[in-house]
Formats: sequence, structure tokens, C-alpha cells
Amino acid sequence: MSARIEQLTIHDARALALAGQGFDVARETDKSSLTEVVALIRRLGVVQIDSVNVLVRSQELPIFARLGDHDRNAIPKATAQGKIFEYWGHEAAHLPVEIQPLFRWKMLAARSGKIKHWGLTSFYAENKAFVNRTLKHIEDHGPTTARELSTRTAKKSSWWDWDEAKTALEYLFLTGQLMARGRGTDFARVYDTPARVLPKRILQLPTPDETDARKELLVRAARAQGVATLNDLADYYRQKPAVVKPLAGELVEQGVLHEVKVEGWQDKAFVHRSAKLPQRLFATALLSPFDSLVWCRPRNERLFDFHYRIEIYTPQAKRKFGYYVLPFLLDGRFVARVDLKADRTNSKLSVQSVHTERGVKRSAIDDALKLELRTMATWLGLSDVTDVGRRGAR
Repeated sequence: MSARIEQLTIHDARALALAGQGFDVARETDKSSLTEVVALIRRLGVVQIDSVNVLVRSQELPIFARLGDHDRNAIPKATAQGKIFEYWGHEAAHLPVEIQPLFRWKMLAARSGKIKHWGLTSFYAENKAFVNRTLKHIEDHGPTTARELSTRTAKKSSWWDWDEAKTALEYLFLTGQLMARGRGTDFARVYDTPARVLPKRILQLPTPDETDARKELLVRAARAQGVATLNDLADYYRQKPAVVKPLAGELVEQGVLHEVKVEGWQDKAFVHRSAKLPQRLFATALLSPFDSLVWCRPRNERLFDFHYRIEIYTPQAKRKFGYYVLPFLLDGRFVARVDLKADRTNSKLSVQSVHTERGVKRSAIDDALKLELRTMATWLGLSDVTDVGRRGAR
């Protein structure tokens, strides 16, 4: 920063956060290119994946929120070209390929049993020969899906009802012995070896030790978040605060991070040494429930005074705002919650409900919301927007 900042107003903290998340750049008037999509993913550092498709796959929405119209196949193309890869970066996520070495410690820790995940390591301990045969099959015969190797004899009972083949593949994915070279038409991972997925330049990069990798992930989180508490920094790449607390201290001592006090925050915060307040913001967008700007719920409340919860898994009768509710960001403020559904049969973007935030009049946001909805419908290839639901204010 040009001048050392020790305190931030909440207004300036919001501006830094929005700029860190890419809302300091205006959308192009033309369709954004693959190069621009990849540049955005590099800037965000992680784009969370989710399978729910009532509107569109969630991983597409953060790109639309910032770039507007762009190639719907940008993520598969970028994956196929070795520019991004898939791993457990936050949850399941698309990540810039350059940071793959920063997750090798996690892969090795899972392989050694130092860390455990969803019972996969215990499955390997009890089924080593089967898992090794699965890996050998892909090494010899090429990419495959879990369905192609399925050992299932009974009907699947739930989403997480994995058979032995799927469990083996997920263990190998977790430990970095296999990767996803893409997704099939049914959204299933297509597994292949790192040697056939990663560019040679990435494969040849040295593997940093765990401490250095964790520190670099903290640095990247600080850049992407603009301003963040220790818990915020840790959460971005799903690290544990207690583990990274001394590492954040080292980064402060090295001058990479600066400590700041944010108005209204109890905990101290951090900014990257290169952070600066944006001259302008272009912060109007409909956001995925899994967008990196809003996925950390306590941060939303501290930063934007915005209490937000996903109701997908809430019984319909108990939902307050709807099934797939997108926060509506207008000029840097969260002003409404919009429940959306893509009616692909009738080529319509269906607005199930709109709830404005306290003190926000619907008339004050209507024009901006209608423009955003029409832009989204065009991007999704839908011919119209229909408001079929209820409206309300908190």
C-alpha cells in the first residue's frame, strides 16, 4: 500500500473486499473470452463446484457475476487445456493450475494417513489391492468414470451411496494419484492420471514443503479477500486457524501481510502489502450461494451486515426465502434475495420470489434487478424472464 494503513472504516473494508473479488473491473460489452475467464479464476484463486442445477451449475455463476456473458463451456475448455484443475481447494473446486503444487502436501498427508477424509483412508487400509488395481487399470487403459468401473449390484439409495469403485477412485483423487480431466454429460468426474492431465511444466515444478505451501495459500487468500481476519484467511482454502495462526504471524513479520483494525470488528484483520483502495467499483450482481464473496457466513455479517443461509436442504414448509436463493448485490450493498429457476422446457428464467432487505424499497432496485435478470436469461439461452412468485421485504 502506498501509505501504511492501520485502521479501516467498514466502508473501506467492503471496498477492499469487493475489489479483491474482482468487482473493481467493469464487464465487457461483448462476450468475454476464455482467456478472460481463466484470468478471473486465477484472480479468485478458487471457484467452488456444486451439482445443483435448478438454475445453472453453481461454478458458472461467479464468472457470470463478474464478467457477464461468456462461453458456457469455458470451464471444460480451460480444464481440457490444462489451465485449471479440480481438487478439494475450498470444497470441491476449480483452481488455477499454477497452484497445484501448493496442494501436494495435502495429497501426501492423505496418502500417508496423516489426514483423513470421509472414510476414504480407512477404505484404502482395508482394500489396498483393489485400490491399486483400480489405479493400474486407468494407467493402462486411460480415463474412466465411476460408472464404467462400477461394482454395484443393487440400486443406489442416495447421492453419497458410493460403491467400491467410486470410493477407490475418490481415494485416488484425494491423494493426487488420479485427477479429473473433466466432467461427463451427467456431471460425473472423468478420472485420469496426473501425467496425462497436468501440463509438463506443472509436473516438473518442485513440491514446496507444507509450511511454505500453507503460507502461500494464506497470501493468495489475503489478495482474493482484500481484508480478512485469521479465520477468513484460513477458511478460503479450508485450513485450520490454529494451524495457520503462527504462519500468519510470520507473514506479518516478513512484511507480506499487514495487520489492520476494522471498524466494528472484534478480531484484528490482515491486508496484503500490495492492497490499495479501488478508485471505482462495479459491484452489481446476482451471486451464487457458493460464491467466494458470500460462502463464509460470519464474514458476511461482519462485512456487509448480511445474514444469509442456504435453504436447499431445508424442508419446503420451513424455508424463509426459497430453494435456490441468490443474494442481489447492488452498488456494493446486499439489497435483496432472489429465488430463481431455469424453466428450460419453456425457455424462461423463472423468478420464484424476491425479498428485499430491511429498509430497501423494491422500486429502488427494480430497474437494476430487471436488467441483471434479462442479462442472465440471455447468457443462459432463455428467451424470457417471468415473475411467478411472491415479493416481500424483511
